[in-house]
Amino acid sequence: MATALFKLTLKELQGLFTSGDVGAIDIARSYLLRISQVESKVKAYITMPEREQVLQEADTIDASLKQWRKTQPLMAMPLAIKDNICTTGIRTTCGSTMLEHFIPPYNATVVAACREQQFLFMGKTNLDEFGMGSSTEHSVFGPSRNPWNLECIPGGSSGGSAAAVAADECVAALGTDTGGSIRQPAACCGVVGLKPTYGRVSRYGLVAFASSLDQIGPITKSVTDAAILLNVLAAHDPRDSTSSDQPTPDYTRFVKKKDVKKLTIGVPKEFFSEGLDPEVEQHVQAAIEEFKELGGTIKEISLPTTEWAIAAYYIIATAEASSNLARYDGVKYGYRTKERKGLLEMYRQTRAEGFGSEVKRRIMLGTYALSSGYYDAFYGKAQSVRTLITRDFDSAFQDVDFLVTPVMPTPAFPLGEKLQDPLQMYLSDMYTISASLAGLPAISIPCGFSRAGLPIGLQLMGRPFEESTILRAAYAYEQATQWRKKRPPIR
Repeated sequence: MATALFKLTLKELQGLFTSGDVGAIDIARSYLLRISQVESKVKAYITMPEREQVLQEADTIDASLKQWRKTQPLMAMPLAIKDNICTTGIRTTCGSTMLEHFIPPYNATVVAACREQQFLFMGKTNLDEFGMGSSTEHSVFGPSRNPWNLECIPGGSSGGSAAAVAADECVAALGTDTGGSIRQPAACCGVVGLKPTYGRVSRYGLVAFASSLDQIGPITKSVTDAAILLNVLAAHDPRDSTSSDQPTPDYTRFVKKKDVKKLTIGVPKEFFSEGLDPEVEQHVQAAIEEFKELGGTIKEISLPTTEWAIAAYYIIATAEASSNLARYDGVKYGYRTKERKGLLEMYRQTRAEGFGSEVKRRIMLGTYALSSGYYDAFYGKAQSVRTLITRDFDSAFQDVDFLVTPVMPTPAFPLGEKLQDPLQMYLSDMYTISASLAGLPAISIPCGFSRAGLPIGLQLMGRPFEESTILRAAYAYEQATQWRKKRPPIR
């Protein structure tokens, strides 16, 4: 029994633990065995606790009051955390030389919430440096790999989290999404990735990339698991000025219906244009037909400002990154160069050595967009486009309940294929960026496989703070199809 536990979903594993059929120690041993078998191939983690430490935590949980099993849904559940989310006493590197040895003195709000549940900490997962990338190749610790094909990317920037879930190295993981960094790797790895509404989940303790876009969310094996984990993460946090005080429902109530009757589903025509891989389009169109079979009404809509989304995003995101990353100067914390010929030279050399090429590229782009004489022409104009994109969605949601689109224009591509072509890499996020700019909730779920055996993702986008609608629709689709039952071939 113990050796097979890692194959279960969070809900299934929780059921066995709650009933007393398995203990925390059984769960810990199963996952530690799985990690020992596949981590050297997948390379999902940057930092992992010692084996004895995990077993000690499991022993402590088993010695706890038995009634806690039913009141703490994450108790004894093996979770991983993306390595740009602060963890007390455990290094938080952001995949960068700049923070390679940084150990935070506090937990992020989401980590504290999970700690209260007594989850099993399996490790900090790999990411593109400071969350800047779409392939998890921009990490100073090297790339993570896709469990479906080790020669392909796992997506990014939360590629380590998605790969760990897909490879059964944890039952669920926390990721972060700025322009698609939860949804895109979830699509690449054939798992579920949910970006909540901006402000739904606290950002306190998240190392900032672009503060008006960043959001923490769950990466899981099923839609039900995403709802369970979102219940723990979603709450108002007075320490985060962008945190919403909107009421938080029990999201698990919305993963019960197996139909989408009385719901109208919008299909934006701009998301099915040139650049979309024929295999991806085929599977997404088949999913739209499945929603029709499930009782939904399909309505083609238009989001005319979609074509400007990438340009607006990469101006806004890089401008905010330029501002946020100015704090890394080698003075207070983080990496400091050994070359110290005066203060300004120390600043310059520290940042030259501490940041990778993609981070430097985005800092330079952002600094240029914010510079005197260009602020209004670039950053101001991009913010105006952002407003128009949001209005497009507002108009669309007057007629439909949620939108269906692809997640990526292609399945996962081979490692190294786009490293020398930043523009092509940026286009990997072309279908996820709009929801980020508008602050909408969006979820990626598996909807098929390419002829090469790589997962294809389906994106559902909803109204602000209506995660309930996209969870209901995603669950109905998941239950009507067999994609969730397929497992990567890695052993």
